[in-house]
Amino acid sequence: MNYLAHIFLSGDDRRVQIGNFVGDAVKGRAYENYPLGFREGILLHREIDDYTDHHPVVREVVDMLRGGFGRYSGVLTDIYFDHLLARSFQSYSGQSLRWFAFGFYRALVLNYRHLPERFKGFLWHFILTNRLVRYASLSGIKRSLEIMVEYKNLGVDPGAAIVFFERNQDRLQELFDRFLPDVQKKCRMMLEADISC
Repeated sequence: MNYLAHIFLSGDDRRVQIGNFVGDAVKGRAYENYPLGFREGILLHREIDDYTDHHPVVREVVDMLRGGFGRYSGVLTDIYFDHLLARSFQSYSGQSLRWFAFGFYRALVLNYRHLPERFKGFLWHFILTNRLVRYASLSGIKRSLEIMVEYKNLGVDPGAAIVFFERNQDRLQELFDRFLPDVQKKCRMMLEADISC
């Protein structure tokens, strides 16, 4: 799952959402240095990643992509799933993606001091380019991939990734719609179990 899905699966607590958002940047036991809600989000991020890596639907999408994109198939699966979530966000969440994103951006600014340095470095660009809302368009996910190619050395041709999505979007949508309720249920269970302990 990519940024939007991680935030969406965090429930309504902004601290948990932010912790989940920055989860990749917090390694090992460093999560213990964060306030409680952020810790819960960081641990939730790890649980989501583990759960999705082993889910049969995700494995099927990765296998679909492997022939054309090799070891980057998992990254593209994350991006495609964020796009599918974003473009129908209202129906999945009951709220507008714009309002959801605006509220989250505001929370990021208010909690800036808690963000890892890596996130502080790109936060303003992330907000000013309205990255979460841009996931709803193919041009938006293409731009996200271009940024990843430029700054993270992602070995993927963004144009080819978009062509693959367009040719397979019905099947990808079907798989995503099977996967989302499973991961939502898993996250609700984890949040109710207070995973920060």
